Amino acid sequence: MKKLTLFFLLVVGLSVSAQDINLFDGATKAYNEGDYEKAAENYLKILENGHHSAELYFNLGNCYYKLNQIAPSIYYYEKALLLRPNDSETKNNLTYAQNMTLDAIDKIPEAGLTKIKKDLTGFLSFDQWAKMAVAFMILFVMFYIAFYFFRYSSRKRIAFISSIVALVISIISTLFAYIQYDEFKADQPAIVFSEEIVVRSEPNDRSQEIFKLHEGAKVNILEELNDFKKVQIADGKTGWLPMESIKVLKDF
Repeated sequence: MKKLTLFFLLVVGLSVSAQDINLFDGATKAYNEGDYEKAAENYLKILENGHHSAELYFNLGNCYYKLNQIAPSIYYYEKALLLRPNDSETKNNLTYAQNMTLDAIDKIPEAGLTKIKKDLTGFLSFDQWAKMAVAFMILFVMFYIAFYFFRYSSRKRIAFISSIVALVISIISTLFAYIQYDEFKADQPAIVFSEEIVVRSEPNDRSQEIFKLHEGAKVNILEELNDFKKVQIADGKTGWLPMESIKVLKDF
């Protein structure tokens, strides 16, 4: 397991309690000893204490993958990617977990410009883009102040160009943060936890069966009515299923 206690503390912050430190140490020890249930139990207690991070979700995904529990492993890997979209190790482990699912769902091909936009903005999460925008805005101010106080023209030129570059990056980062946040709100992904569930044409148990899904399948929630949710899968098919059969990913 690549995640160390010290790194966990740096990510979660100084607000981590002594209890959470002990829980994380215990989880790491249990995982290394092959007691994956105990490790997962400790990680979940940390979540219950209000602390979460991409690393914590990644470790939970690993625990459930080792326990051959498809839905929870995919669920926590997906949550880790929401916080850190381009973590290669999480993506690789998610692929392994998805290979255990029964549903083979083909994705609708994305148009060229749409794919380019998604690749660019999806490089970081919206909060990471926002932090970058703030950081470069601070740099812009610092370089601008330096430009004002420098006496030599060569240094003034460097400070001026650097301030413009920092300002442009800050503006682009702000735009990407807005685009990512807008997409984040519009997208409501969830993971199927039922071993097998019938997706129907209407929000009731008497309507026509459209298709079936199995545990670990990823859906996007479109709307809700009574105890049913209308979902869409990657190939564009839509239908209704009971809300208790799925677990929403964005429940931070």
